[in-house]
Amino acid sequence: MNLTNHGNPINPINPINPINPINPINPINPINPINPINPINPINPINFPSWDNLLLTHPDYSFFHTSAWARVLYESYGYTPLYFAEIVNGKLETLVPFMEINSFITGKRGVSLPFTDSCPIISPDEGRFTQLFHQIVEHGKQAKWKYIEFRGGQEFFRNEPPSLTYYTHDLDLTKDEEGLLASFRNSTKRNIKRAVRERVKVQISHSLDSVRHFFFLNCKTRKRHGLPPQPFRFFKKLHEHVISKEQGFVCLAQYEGKAIAGVIFLVFGKKAIYKYGASDMKYQHLRANNLVMWEAIKECINKGRETLNLGRTEPQNEGLLQFKRGWNPEERSMKYHRYDLRNQAFIKDTGNPRESYNFLRRMPLWLLNLTGTLLYKHVG
Repeated sequence: MNLTNHGNPINPINPINPINPINPINPINPINPINPINPINPINPINFPSWDNLLLTHPDYSFFHTSAWARVLYESYGYTPLYFAEIVNGKLETLVPFMEINSFITGKRGVSLPFTDSCPIISPDEGRFTQLFHQIVEHGKQAKWKYIEFRGGQEFFRNEPPSLTYYTHDLDLTKDEEGLLASFRNSTKRNIKRAVRERVKVQISHSLDSVRHFFFLNCKTRKRHGLPPQPFRFFKKLHEHVISKEQGFVCLAQYEGKAIAGVIFLVFGKKAIYKYGASDMKYQHLRANNLVMWEAIKECINKGRETLNLGRTEPQNEGLLQFKRGWNPEERSMKYHRYDLRNQAFIKDTGNPRESYNFLRRMPLWLLNLTGTLLYKHVG
């Protein structure tokens, strides 16, 4: 589908859900109308009654569509939720969620969604999405966005160049534990056994204390990779709105009473996401990363999850790719698309962002944490 030739673009629809007024806007242009019976209205899922139940009426739902994730992003970074959704007969039919980022450093833009590995677009067909795309473009122009970024829905952008390309991996959890374990790479199974033999202990938790332990490990890991860590406020909000509500959990590996590795999984419906992982390199020889991952996978199976997404991975990050491939998932390419509103064109791939900055590795941890606290809201 070619989306760059707009002709006479439509204007956004005027009725906004009265529960969540954002800004009144003009009626649609009849040249390219959206069905007036079911207009697509931007809403705020944080205040929309039973939003998460509505999501579950569509098979393409994701945790990243939930009101909990919207609230975490809003309260952590001050982004404005703007979810273009169409509800037909009490069921979700169309959804393209955005957060408006307004930064004096990086500018004003719409991202679907920031700090989100993959944000599926829900639409009944390409024609419907084309109409909505034009509406979003017109909204972005009126709001003075620099660009619009889609972190999902690549099936609707087949004729457009991607701005970034990653790998993502999906693991089928409908097998029993024994069958799933047997499917793993031999080295992965050996590493799990090694951690067990070394008496590494693993705990599943929903406590704020476990989040604090993970945060400390994450700070060490990000420093090792030459990247600033996410601010603690973000993890605190993730605990408040997600983990404490059992829409996610922390899995920590301990050795001699000390947390040495951990993961954070996010869950919604039958689907789970491996979102964050961290470890202390001093204990790498114990292979705790493999054991903590396996125990988290088993927790998902025991709670009835059917799929696990392992997040995004840069093509050049061979170490992380090998770790994820060891679990024998389905691997596929994942493309982001960025539409420049000034030039009215999709931005071509200019290479993935740098994975590491050497000067950040040399920063003291307190200064690196401060850098993350100050900058993260600007880079979503």
